[in-house]
Amino acid sequence: MKAGRLVSILLLLQTRGRMTAAQLAEELEVSVRTVYRDVEALSAAGVPLYGDAGHAGGYRLLEGYRTRLTGLTTEEAEALFLAGAPGPAAELGLGSVLAAAQLKVRAALPPELRVHADRISGRFHLDAPGWYADAEETPYLPAVAEAVWNGRVLRVLYRRWAEPTDVRRRLEPYGLVLKAGRWYVVAGPGPRTFRVDQILELSSSDEEFTRPADFDLAAYWSAYQRDFHDRLYRGEAVVRLAPGVSLPRAVVLRTDADGRTVVRVPIESVGHAHGEFLRLGADVEVLEPADLRTRLARTIAELAGIYGNVT
Repeated sequence: MKAGRLVSILLLLQTRGRMTAAQLAEELEVSVRTVYRDVEALSAAGVPLYGDAGHAGGYRLLEGYRTRLTGLTTEEAEALFLAGAPGPAAELGLGSVLAAAQLKVRAALPPELRVHADRISGRFHLDAPGWYADAEETPYLPAVAEAVWNGRVLRVLYRRWAEPTDVRRRLEPYGLVLKAGRWYVVAGPGPRTFRVDQILELSSSDEEFTRPADFDLAAYWSAYQRDFHDRLYRGEAVVRLAPGVSLPRAVVLRTDADGRTVVRVPIESVGHAHGEFLRLGADVEVLEPADLRTRLARTIAELAGIYGNVT
């Protein structure tokens, strides 16, 4: 939109100083002719903007024409730009909004704070998802976010693990959470937690709901994570670890004469632990439970049969 583009030109000049029409056109992804028209519109509106001809020319604002964002400390300005998350914002349909907001804030910062903000942006980049995590398709994320914001009921076809896998649900979306690159919607009644990428169909409605006044999304999520881990680890294993090897949530029982440490660790199941311990190779020896030790021994024997004896 033209109005938004005019504001962007103003803030770009306020932030960067002199810029040519070609540079502005490239930044805004418009033609140079459009920039000329926009500059004329700004001048007609009373913005003290003028252009210099020649090789070192370009447009600039009259010195001192700017707004100031007061009250920010250096640390606050740094944290503000470190908190920017362009990936998640884009997934929510707010990528351009975030970019515009950061541009406006940067333009309003005093020069000394702007330097610190630029240092943060140039030295730190946040990329939450793991290396080997497949990108999750979340086509309904913007619609869920809109329903969260407007307090509207959603009706979805949701895929879960238990049979029947595909079920229809009426959701009262209280909030969205991004965890390790994956989006979750916390919804009532309950509330309960749903993965947004597992929504197969979605229809919004004009039906409104009242979000509980005492609902705290951050507190709910902290409690949910604690409960998740308590439900996840339902068994235990006793293992011997090679020197220097450690496992999360392990409780040390003893250290043997050969330097190996005997620890007790929580496990989800024998099947899951089987795969996890195989990855550690000879750095771990399972002592208990017996069925896990037997299963690992059987797998190792099968592998030895495939690869043959090593001399």
